[in-house]
Amino acid sequence: MNNSKLRVGVIGLGNRGQSMTSTMLAMDDIEVVAVCDVYYDRVENMKNKIEEREDYAGKTIFGTTDYRRILELDYVDAVMVFTSWDTHIPICLDAMEAGKPVASEVGGSNTIQQCWELVRTYERTKTPIMMLENCCYGKNELLVLNMLRKGLFGEVVHVEGGYKHDLRDEVAMGHENRHYRLDNYMLRNAELYPTHELGPLAKYLRINRGNRMLMLTSMASKARGVNQWIMDNKGEDYENARYPFAQGDIVTTCIKCACGETIVLSHDTTLPRGYSRGNMVQGTHGTWSEDNGGILIDGMGSGGSYTHRFIPVSEFYEEHMHPLWREYEQAKVQGGHGGIDYLVLRAFFESVKNGTPMPIDVYDMASWMAITCLSEDSIAMGSMPVAIPDFTCGKWMHREPLFRSKYCVDEVCFECFE
Repeated sequence: MNNSKLRVGVIGLGNRGQSMTSTMLAMDDIEVVAVCDVYYDRVENMKNKIEEREDYAGKTIFGTTDYRRILELDYVDAVMVFTSWDTHIPICLDAMEAGKPVASEVGGSNTIQQCWELVRTYERTKTPIMMLENCCYGKNELLVLNMLRKGLFGEVVHVEGGYKHDLRDEVAMGHENRHYRLDNYMLRNAELYPTHELGPLAKYLRINRGNRMLMLTSMASKARGVNQWIMDNKGEDYENARYPFAQGDIVTTCIKCACGETIVLSHDTTLPRGYSRGNMVQGTHGTWSEDNGGILIDGMGSGGSYTHRFIPVSEFYEEHMHPLWREYEQAKVQGGHGGIDYLVLRAFFESVKNGTPMPIDVYDMASWMAITCLSEDSIAMGSMPVAIPDFTCGKWMHREPLFRSKYCVDEVCFECFE
């Protein structure tokens, strides 16, 4: 790919698709040339928004409600998938078959077969594919990656994370607001949204590159939060006020890794709470705890068992900030979610333009997405252990980071910033 503008097609124009499209429109080397959504009004609104921009003056944006039409356009260089969870993999499969590099928003899979289809299709077509797990590019997540690779935490033993976000109104009003989340909560009981926390943690633990996840067990609490919110805010006659929701208010998933580490994931979205990803990394020399607001390193601060002190994360920025974030903040560009949307999009676009491997590849994507359906199986069987497939088919034992770049999230590639 040369250095001219990369022409992209956007599939999915809900809140997430609109936000990510706005971020792309601000990039000088990206041109949005086609848009798609199952709802015609969203297509027309986005077409009009783009065509009204000064930098798109005189251009006509292709719009459709059938994503396959975009895959047929020879002038589309890459496609972006911002649709509902259950459509991510089918659209990605069709994009790879069409030879279109594809980036997909996050979510879990419905079946393990889907994940294998994702891997096999990539291995056969070699069409680039990347999961847009923006939290891998978080300022604090990359700070901790840098500190981990410097050895400041010692040997990592245990990690935790969660999707802890009060979404009661979004779930309850799903049909009214045309949001797919409601149907999943009505009919499924699983770690529905694992990748925001698991993505960075998996990179810390070198999953699929010298390590892998072996098995999991999941447990779900009863489901009461959405019903109570509806009764309190919409009344007993509102849709689903007494519906027996399948999704437990709290789902806890425990994962064992080949190198001995343990992972605990929490899905907590239907009870009153503040937002947190609940990140925690525990090593032999230190701990990072998001909910405690800081980092604890042996020899820094008080030392007794009752007097250990977490030092605010911000105090580590000057010495240990990841160089990608130093560059981002110096450039003063803007991007959603505090900048991580911009960075994850750039990671994909730079890889497509330069013909280099994706920093979050198909094996990462399959492994992380599989947690949803595997946790669903475990819960359904009374929290029985469930094996996690090896989507690399043994290659994990010897795989190195595929490509060293600014956007690598396996290692910190200082030489790429010189």
